[in-house]
Amino acid sequence: MRSRWSDEEAAGFVARYGVEWGEDLALLTYASRVLGAEPDLVLHGGGNTSVKTLWKNVLGEEVPAIFVKASGADMAHIEPEGHPGLDLAFLKRLRRLPDLDDTAMVDLLRTHLLRADSPTPSLEALVHAFLPGKFVLHTHADAILALTNRPGGGLTVRQALGEEVIVLPYVTPGFKLAQAVAEAVETAPGPQAMVWAFHGIVTWGAMAREAYELMIQLVTRAEEWTAARRAAPGARAGAPPAVAATAGGMPPDPSLLAEIMPVVRGLLAARTGDPDRPYRRVVLRALTDGDTLSALASPGAERALVSPPLTSDHLIRTKPLPLWVKLPGLPDGRSVASDVRTEGWKDGLTRAVERYCTDYETYVKRYREFIPPGVEPSPSPPRVMMVPGLGVFCAGPDVREADITRDLTAHNLAVKTALLAEGVEYQGLPEPELFRMEYRALQQAKLGKGPVARLSAAGAQGRDPLASESPLRGHVALITGAAGAIGRGICERLLEAGCLVAATDLPGEALDSVVEELGSCFPGLVAGVPLDVTDAASVAEGFAEVCRLWGGIDLVVPNAGIAAVSPLAELSMERFRALERVNVEGTLLVLAEAARVFRRQGTGGDIVLISTKNVFSPGASFGAYSSTKAAAHQLARVASLELAADDVRVNMVSPDAVFGHGSRRSGLWAEVGPDRMRARGLDEAGLEAYYQSRNLLKARVTATHVANAVLFFATRQTPTTGATLPVDGGLPDATPR
Repeated sequence: MRSRWSDEEAAGFVARYGVEWGEDLALLTYASRVLGAEPDLVLHGGGNTSVKTLWKNVLGEEVPAIFVKASGADMAHIEPEGHPGLDLAFLKRLRRLPDLDDTAMVDLLRTHLLRADSPTPSLEALVHAFLPGKFVLHTHADAILALTNRPGGGLTVRQALGEEVIVLPYVTPGFKLAQAVAEAVETAPGPQAMVWAFHGIVTWGAMAREAYELMIQLVTRAEEWTAARRAAPGARAGAPPAVAATAGGMPPDPSLLAEIMPVVRGLLAARTGDPDRPYRRVVLRALTDGDTLSALASPGAERALVSPPLTSDHLIRTKPLPLWVKLPGLPDGRSVASDVRTEGWKDGLTRAVERYCTDYETYVKRYREFIPPGVEPSPSPPRVMMVPGLGVFCAGPDVREADITRDLTAHNLAVKTALLAEGVEYQGLPEPELFRMEYRALQQAKLGKGPVARLSAAGAQGRDPLASESPLRGHVALITGAAGAIGRGICERLLEAGCLVAATDLPGEALDSVVEELGSCFPGLVAGVPLDVTDAASVAEGFAEVCRLWGGIDLVVPNAGIAAVSPLAELSMERFRALERVNVEGTLLVLAEAARVFRRQGTGGDIVLISTKNVFSPGASFGAYSSTKAAAHQLARVASLELAADDVRVNMVSPDAVFGHGSRRSGLWAEVGPDRMRARGLDEAGLEAYYQSRNLLKARVTATHVANAVLFFATRQTPTTGATLPVDGGLPDATPR
């Protein structure tokens, strides 16, 4: 592992943050960032860092203080405020206590913050306070965990790193670990590094660079020691050439992934007991690279990989064990994947998930006494499913959590496979400790759950669209015609509600610009998917791409449509057929593909067709548009009849006179507007005013209003299907009858 430290960059951090936060905290911020930039050291809130310094209080007195990384903060992007300051003198006095439970510890940490609006400090705050170094750095380095997570791990660490590193057997993180660390340092005061079994490594020093360089040096030493053992005579090959050269190391059939992932996603959705929203949906992220597939295909892989995570910090995302499923037609990943479709794989997946859920519920009952007050048991379906020959599916309540689970799983696979190649048995924590750490209130707080969650969120700025209260968190929507004004407005509103959005339209600059605009405001939550609604293969592939990306689809909004202005006597069949292909055939193809995906997924779904007031109140010279949209509307009504048994609700939104959304003008009005302006002797502003004045409410109808109607149906606020909701300000002739 190479050092990323740059004195020039460090000086830049001091220049940027030093005046407001002080040089010490500026350097700690830099050290945290360079550690966080290395995934083999820390991932997604793992590890923590601190600095002991002086802080001037309101009386002008300089008092000892410690700034410690906040619980769950990501070191890769941390700012100085991500290290809340605490009264160091008080924390050191806690060393005298014989014991301290989590609730009392969090209360003491919160009440001795230097700023009341600071986030809650790390679970390891007292460890940092009790250690002697000015700068203290802690990581969950993969290479260190590869040494400790094996039989005789303590001896292995000493062999690899030398006697100058203190080795501590596993101790439950928190106050107990802080006491054990302090005692170990008092017994052996010379070293500046300590390895914690099943947990990671900590280094310290008088200077930030000193502590950082020691971390890199020791991790590198661990990497080199492990690599030498793997290359030694008698070591096993983690992925034998005979396996790596076959399906075990080759990407799976994309069409098979698109078919299986919605089934998996549906099986991993927990039941809620709410008839309107019967499932707590998950987002699915897949690992299907060659290294993953080769690891799954290795001899002995099931025993090695179906094991506890590298460190207890991973438990809240991965659960204690993954689910291993061998599908018919994919034994050990060596046979042709297409055989799976004819081998009853759905039943096999269903039975495997059911067994896992039963085992997990039994596990919870076995240790229920360890669940703290205010913490609820997690849903029983697995978070990680390993399927040899296909890949690893990682689930989370939203895409951010699913990505974290996927990244943690990838690192677990790498370390466990390396041990397998070395010929060493992987060893994890015992089951009772796994349970205690999985349900520990301080860990659950990182997910926004339990009694400590409120405190952990203190000082948070702005609204998170993926917050647990977001109405469409974990949902996936596909919108056609997303590059238009109404489509863009719908995308934006759904994103605000926590939904993942696949914005689809014809490929080109219009779609690209919408995705770029939305992606800048909602990073990671929107994907652009080129799709031609008139082409069955394009529609099928568009849906398949979304299923491979996020696991499935919950909401489909058929919005694509085109218009033409022409009296019937002058309307050419070519022009009419162009509208018929988009407005009717396109709607039919999208409805049909949505039905197929929803049925595979098995968790219901919603379709909201963007119709038009012209279905009920057509206009002169607008026959092609009115009739084809009426046909699309009727198709949606039929779909509401056919899909209700699958808990798929199909509703229609009927807008009128939506001229644009922000700077994006409506394509329909670009077609219709000139004719209407000529007929009434109006300019564009006058035409908009005319349409506003003709409705009962004298309301200007916007794309956001249409999007709100879509959100109403998507959030299932009433038990409604087959309904039409006008969004037109009140047009008596267009009222659905």
